[in-house]
Amino acid sequence: MLVEPRATNTGENFTYTRDLLAQHGITVTSAVLISRPYQQRRAYATCKKIWPEIEVTCTSLPLSLDDYVESIGGVDRVINMLVGDTQRITEYAKKGFAIEQPYPDEVRAAFERLVDAGYTSRLI
Repeated sequence: MLVEPRATNTGENFTYTRDLLAQHGITVTSAVLISRPYQQRRAYATCKKIWPEIEVTCTSLPLSLDDYVESIGGVDRVINMLVGDTQRITEYAKKGFAIEQPYPDEVRAAFERLVDAGYTSRLI
């Protein structure tokens, strides 16, 4: 088992892990990304930006929505996290940290309504 201890963000995690594996002569053609459900899309976009040559599959712990909300600490916290991650999908692509990803106008409208309703604690 190899451990990459230096990363402080998702992009560094992919970069340092790729470099660590290369140092050990390990060629990677595919990866499974395990993250929180709402972070899968951003993790995928970041990985494809940094490590475009590999095939990526995303997954998370299978939980019902109610169980997930309870495990995170409540509905407001989950909504704030979703809003923040939705913003990052767009903003991180603009900054060059991730690939661009289109998303439906309905999602953009819902994001704006939630921001207007005060779910802003996780915005960048």
